[in-house]
Amino acid sequence: MKLTHRIRRSTLTEQAAPLLLMLHGFGSNEADLIGLAPYLDPRFTIISARAPYTLGVGSYAWFELQFSPQGQVVGRNMQQADSSRVSIAEFIGEVGQTYNTNPKRVYLMGFSQGAMMSAYVALTRPELLAGAVLMSGSVLPEWRPTASAALDLQQLPIIMAHGTEDTVLPIHHGRNSQKILSALNVPLEYHEYEMGHTISEESLSDIDLWLTRHLDK
Repeated sequence: MKLTHRIRRSTLTEQAAPLLLMLHGFGSNEADLIGLAPYLDPRFTIISARAPYTLGVGSYAWFELQFSPQGQVVGRNMQQADSSRVSIAEFIGEVGQTYNTNPKRVYLMGFSQGAMMSAYVALTRPELLAGAVLMSGSVLPEWRPTASAALDLQQLPIIMAHGTEDTVLPIHHGRNSQKILSALNVPLEYHEYEMGHTISEESLSDIDLWLTRHLDK
């Protein structure tokens, strides 16, 4: 398959399961977010995918970043980002065929750079998804012109969670992303939490409730 991954299988055995595809952050790997699986709806087949670009041992990225001597991000490899977007879209199809997941019930769940990629796929290929979870990430403004038609995006629910104490992607990234998605008429649920660049118990609980609510529709 296109992307190395880990899996937690659904408890559903008589039907194609809904898919929750997890995308990790910059410098992490597929072993990271899969640890959240026990806290999420058991009806999901959960796949945690490894990003395609190697930074070091056990360290991967969806696209490489350029840093200043002070450690600030000064550039992004947007060609790699677009290549990863295509890979994720293709991987969704591969997962459906390999693990018998329901193509009408596919959700992306990304953290940090994985949230950026989840947003990128959601905005450009909304027909592939039933929803997206964006945790401590950002919707890059340069991706807005590539967004699909407003009517398509109006059918794509998204939940965002961001920490007010985040020092990696400060809270203005979340708030700016909220404005971008709202302007695109995306059905958005936005939450801020008193936390840093992480996933708190409270934020994960809200995300699980949101996912379960959409599965029950």
